Amino acid sequence: MRACKMFHLALAIALAVFLTLACASTPDSRISKEQPLFDSYSEDVQSNLRMGKVAVGYDEDMVRMALGKPDETSVETTDAGETIMWGYTRSRPGISVGLGAGSFGGSTGVGGGVSMGSGPKRDYTAIIEFREGKVTSARYFDS
Repeated sequence: MRACKMFHLALAIALAVFLTLACASTPDSRISKEQPLFDSYSEDVQSNLRMGKVAVGYDEDMVRMALGKPDETSVETTDAGETIMWGYTRSRPGISVGLGAGSFGGSTGVGGGVSMGSGPKRDYTAIIEFREGKVTSARYFDS
């Protein structure tokens, strides 16, 4: 009975993660919310935004269309001025399956389990730097 409850709990968590990922915003969904602004951009810019890419010189609206709202923001102030950084991250859910067997005093038992969690680790997917409202650097990280 307990194993059945654990299985249902693991299934519910897996479904919740799937639905969260399925509802994530995409460049197309963000573009459709700002269609008139998107239509005002050149074909090259439109193509990049659809692919979720930004280039030096793009403004904040363009970056939001391509990548969405940043997960983190920070400001660096130096003698050269102020740089605003937007960080985009992803948490990776993990699934593990275990199987064990043992015996004691002539009795044998077999057990198994499923575990799922995202953990506290987040990986950067992109860091975008702005000066005076324009992208000065766009760094992307492998999946």
